[in-house]
Parts: sequence; structure tokens; C-alpha cells
Amino acid sequence: VQLQASGGGLVQAGGSLRLSCAASGGTFRRVASGWFRQAPGKEREFVAAITRNGGTTYSADSVKGRFTLSRDNAKNTAWLQMNSLKPEDTAVYYCASAPNVGVVRTRPLYWGQGTQVTVSS
Repeated sequence: VQLQASGGGLVQAGGSLRLSCAASGGTFRRVASGWFRQAPGKEREFVAAITRNGGTTYSADSVKGRFTLSRDNAKNTAWLQMNSLKPEDTAVYYCASAPNVGVVRTRPLYWGQGTQVTVSS
């Protein structure tokens, strides 16, 4: 599965962005999807994940209530809607996938390239 992330940019604190993760080269509905982020000088961290059928999502405590993950298997795409953005959300965001959501949350098998999100104060 090849993943293509997009949608990053520069936004003011309190603003919103929507990241997209487009999949190709495989059957998207057979993999769970997720997002990770890495800020300068920090380790990559889990942000959110969604099951193969989109029925269940998981989010890091730091983004709960602000970020929403969804997917459309017919479009081979997953989205991360980010609202009420904070400067501490600034990072390179990576989409990822794996056969099940448990693996996505810990050891994804497939990674997309990163997309930069910068939140100004």
C-alpha cells in the first residue's frame, strides 16, 4: 500500500486544517489507518487511528475533542480534521496503515511522506 499525505500548511492558533491520506497499490478497506506526528527535537508520536470499516477511532489524549479521523473506502482516502489548533500541534504529520488498528497504533507497516503543519500563536 502506498500512502500520499497532503493538506498541511500554516494556520493561526484556533484555526483548522484537514489532512488527507490517499492510498494506492492495495485494497484500502483491508487496512486500518492512522496518523503520527513528529515535532522538531521530539520523537514521533501517535495521533489517531481508525479501524478498517471506519467504525471505531482512537485518539491521543492531547488531541481528543479537537481532531477527528474519518475514511471513505470507496475513495481510498482517510482524513484528519484538526480543529482548535494550538502552537504545540506544530509538527510533520505522517499517515500510516497496517492490517489492523492495534498494529497501526504501535508499529505501522506502511508510511506516507510527511506533511508540515505549522500553527502560529
